[in-house]
Amino acid sequence: MPLRINLDDRHLHLSLAPHTLFKPAPLLRCGIFTLLERYRQLDPEMEIGFLTVEYLNGNFKPLEKAITVDAGIIPTLEFIQALTQLNDGEFLSIQQKTVARIGEGQCTEKTLDLNLFYLQNRWDLPKLNAEIMQLDFTTLTRGKISKAPPVNCRIIGPSEGFFMEEGAIAHDASFNTSSGPIYLAANSEVMEGSMIRGPFSLGQRSQVKMGAKIYGATTVGPDCKVGGEINNVIFESYSNKSHDGFLGNGYISSWCNIGADTNASNLMNNYGTVDVHDYATGKTTSSGEQFVGLHMGDHAKCGINTMFNTGTAVGVACNIYGPGFFKKHIPSFSFGEPSRLFPYRFDKAVEGIESMMARRNRSLCENERAVLLHLCKERESF
Repeated sequence: MPLRINLDDRHLHLSLAPHTLFKPAPLLRCGIFTLLERYRQLDPEMEIGFLTVEYLNGNFKPLEKAITVDAGIIPTLEFIQALTQLNDGEFLSIQQKTVARIGEGQCTEKTLDLNLFYLQNRWDLPKLNAEIMQLDFTTLTRGKISKAPPVNCRIIGPSEGFFMEEGAIAHDASFNTSSGPIYLAANSEVMEGSMIRGPFSLGQRSQVKMGAKIYGATTVGPDCKVGGEINNVIFESYSNKSHDGFLGNGYISSWCNIGADTNASNLMNNYGTVDVHDYATGKTTSSGEQFVGLHMGDHAKCGINTMFNTGTAVGVACNIYGPGFFKKHIPSFSFGEPSRLFPYRFDKAVEGIESMMARRNRSLCENERAVLLHLCKERESF
């Protein structure tokens, strides 16, 4: 009988926002895979449901009679094996933290001595990306042979750290594996003049534009286009940063578009810890981190020459542009420039979203429209 689990992200909904406003945490990407993909990679027979906030339940429903698993856990094969040994009325704890349980009420504790990675805040995603990508690279390439890199490309560092799937294309590019592996998925493309340092992964059908400068640990999910200067950023899927400009230590959700020459600070001028917006309290708090860059929610867009302060969080379905620096928190469904920011009309926002998705032969489903409508009505909270 296959293992049945419900990934519970209700306690993470606001700490991982804005990335979890439009979808639950298991769909976030860290390393090469999303959390959901990683479970399915490790156990293809596993049945997976979701315990998430009510307004996301339309597309993400729970299973009956399933193990409740903390969605912040980055799973390993050892962790999944431990789940298979959990009985009704038991809960699993690792390092004094409850990570899985079967049943409600009083349960018997089982402890496990494992070193697991765990997501707690949005800045953990890029922060953990290097270590998680190394694990994913090993999983993806085990027992496989890389396509030979083109003769006009240069590999610096260990050759075993470079892996190119059949169908991937690279022209006159430089790849440095000295500080981590580099993975190019099938049907991805690295254009001429690009310089890439690992750890780095490029998803299926994604492109690195000409002359890009990319530092690890950077993940580009499927169906993305990236260019300019990038340092330790995760692009989820279907998002574009095709032009010059700098992004560092950040996370770009799905269906985002970043205008030419957009720059986002990732380090304070005084080299201090970065203050960020706390979605749970609505107030500013310290991240405790020295490097925090731009975090952009799903379906957000910014125009050319946009400038973002260190640690800025952009909500879902924003359309922003104009001179000057924005505040560190831009609520969902915002439209305008730093000095004049207005609520974005729902019909206009959806019109722009549908136009972008149509270019990829995709469209919003009714449940996704309902989620967007909820976020639009409650935009001051998000």
